[in-house]
Amino acid sequence: MIERYTRKEMAEIFSNLNKYKKWLEVELSVLYAMAELGIIPKEAYKVIDSKAYVDESVEKKIDEYERMYKHDVLAFVSAIGEQLGEYSKYFHMGLTSSDILDTALSLVLKDAIDIILIDIDIVLELLKEKAFKYKDNVMMGRTHGVHAEPISVGLKFASWYDELKRQKERLQVAKKDVLKGKISGAVGTFSNIDPEVEKIALQKLGLEPEPAPTQIVHRDRHAYLMSVLSLIASSLEKFATEIRHYQKTEVLEMEEPFSESQRGSSAMPHKKNPIHAERICGLARVMRANMIAAFENIALWHERDISHSSAERIIIPDTFIGLDYMFGLFEYILKGLKVNTDKMLKNMDISKGLYFSSKVLVYLMQKGVDRDSAYDIVKRCAMRSWDEGIMFKDALLEDKEASKYLTKEDLDKIMDPYEFIKHRDYIFKRVFG
Repeated sequence: MIERYTRKEMAEIFSNLNKYKKWLEVELSVLYAMAELGIIPKEAYKVIDSKAYVDESVEKKIDEYERMYKHDVLAFVSAIGEQLGEYSKYFHMGLTSSDILDTALSLVLKDAIDIILIDIDIVLELLKEKAFKYKDNVMMGRTHGVHAEPISVGLKFASWYDELKRQKERLQVAKKDVLKGKISGAVGTFSNIDPEVEKIALQKLGLEPEPAPTQIVHRDRHAYLMSVLSLIASSLEKFATEIRHYQKTEVLEMEEPFSESQRGSSAMPHKKNPIHAERICGLARVMRANMIAAFENIALWHERDISHSSAERIIIPDTFIGLDYMFGLFEYILKGLKVNTDKMLKNMDISKGLYFSSKVLVYLMQKGVDRDSAYDIVKRCAMRSWDEGIMFKDALLEDKEASKYLTKEDLDKIMDPYEFIKHRDYIFKRVFG
């Protein structure tokens, strides 16, 4: 991911330096297991554990070897082997590259997923705060972009909260599914390594074994994780798209923060554009595109080919780095979000009370009017209000048939916008407990 859309902590997790450190952690866990099982001398493990290290100078050495070998794991083995003297003969013994690559990738993914889970918790708390703050404020609900019925502003945020909570649960399931390791050799048959080595090494690393590996941990696991990350990005896009709509000049019900020194347009100094929400929407497209590549990586030749590797070097870091950045943007938006409750009330008046049509329809049915007849009465009056720009209430009172069943007092009682959100506490209890 480009530096513009990168936050430091996540970038460090996917740095080459951290990758090599994770590789070494896996190798040392294997050697620990071998020492415990008496396959290598315990003294050899102690020496290797004390001498082997990865820093920036070692990273450069690995890069030098890779330019010669055209193989990064062998480059790593040679660079670390130089540190070990006579005990280098035990390093990477009986292993294949994917034993290290895939097991270490799971360690990296664990750290990266944990950051996204923290991101989610931060945003969940902000959404909950906004939900309760605006629980009793009404705004216009829209279907097809058209005025429908009033909703609670707080319910909008509660809905976002509940969706993101679902995404968190999905990510926790995907985390458990993807955190698998394999120390089982060239085609997963333990041909040159004792299965007990894998058991001990993975326990030390905090990973579960891939039950039926080939040369790799199966890529359906990674595709599932990537699909969940794409879902999370799509939820952020959904929320950001709403805010973009609400910031339209003719709507202006919500506005993302705009700092004093910020400038909106090179040509139009008056502009206050929802650029952060738009950026979230753009990056969500990248997340979904990366998901497609992850699904393409599932079908590899026989016990493994390397076609997935080049794609994963791009899509996994970019997806985590990009999603982490998106959460940072959305956190910034929520903390500075301007909610214009007065404008929400003004916008409700635009449709001349037409949003009470469902209340009138039900009232007429309760008075004994059959549904089709009641619907026709309400529709006729509603269309007149649409076409002539008069208040819906006046259209009803002036209609000969409607006025048989409706009085001004009836309509005054029916036409209370807060009646639409009277069950908000019930919904809040379902969402927040």
